[in-house]
Amino acid sequence: MKKIVLSFSYSQKLGRNLAKKLNCKFSMVKIKEFPDKEKLIQLNADVKNKQVIIVDSLYIPDEKILDICLTADTAKDLGAKQVILVAPYLCYLRQDKRFHTGESISSKTIAKIVSPFFSKLITVDPHLHRYKSLGIIYRLKTKVLTANYLIGEYIKKHYTNPVIIGPDEESYQWAEVIAKIAGAEVTVCKKTRFSSRKVKVLLKNNITIKGKEVIIVDDIISTAHTMIEAIKHVKKYKPVSITCIGVHGLFVENAYNKLKKAGADLIVTTNSVPHTTNKIDLSGLISKEI
Repeated sequence: MKKIVLSFSYSQKLGRNLAKKLNCKFSMVKIKEFPDKEKLIQLNADVKNKQVIIVDSLYIPDEKILDICLTADTAKDLGAKQVILVAPYLCYLRQDKRFHTGESISSKTIAKIVSPFFSKLITVDPHLHRYKSLGIIYRLKTKVLTANYLIGEYIKKHYTNPVIIGPDEESYQWAEVIAKIAGAEVTVCKKTRFSSRKVKVLLKNNITIKGKEVIIVDDIISTAHTMIEAIKHVKKYKPVSITCIGVHGLFVENAYNKLKKAGADLIVTTNSVPHTTNKIDLSGLISKEI
């Protein structure tokens, strides 16, 4: 079955990279907006009898969810044999239970909206908490990939004396695996949360940091409050440098500049979300699954 990769202006770089890895055609989806803000989707390539791969990282998600659903339905209506969604960053996983009376469980709702339009969903390091797998809420084939190996290899290539730190206990699952790949020591910070924007961290166990290259790793860099507190704490031990690495760099509320101001010498992310910090390409990882 012939393949074609479709993407949008805000995800086109990863889409083009993936099409190159798959040795197939790439096409941009045209989106027209009417004065009343309704949208018109137009495909600019023949999709009949093809496996259509829609690439769209779902950060700032509300518009994009509509875009991918309209695009997928149009592709199927025009004769596509199969439609796959590649969403390296998958949105709406935070609200996985009803924390307060009357709240929506938005993760379930979004999964119900998206699932009927696709035969398969491929994502990278989704922020799963209470769900053991995406298949619990998504009614289609799902494949969860991890960037751990790519991050570990990046560290191995660019650092000579690294120590890996998870900014909180939850991040230790990434930090430990990445440290093994990179051949580095690893520890984690214990986090005390006072509010969504105020946290305090302390190293959970003592390892030598002075004179070493500290690398703080996490799955998502959003407001970066926890990572910033980790930087402030680690600086006291006089490392030679501090690097922050995240799979998904959202950088909301001016987080990038705040990280630099706090003392991050370098900030690195994968290209799951387009940003100037993108130094680790996911297209090869994703292409192997397709």
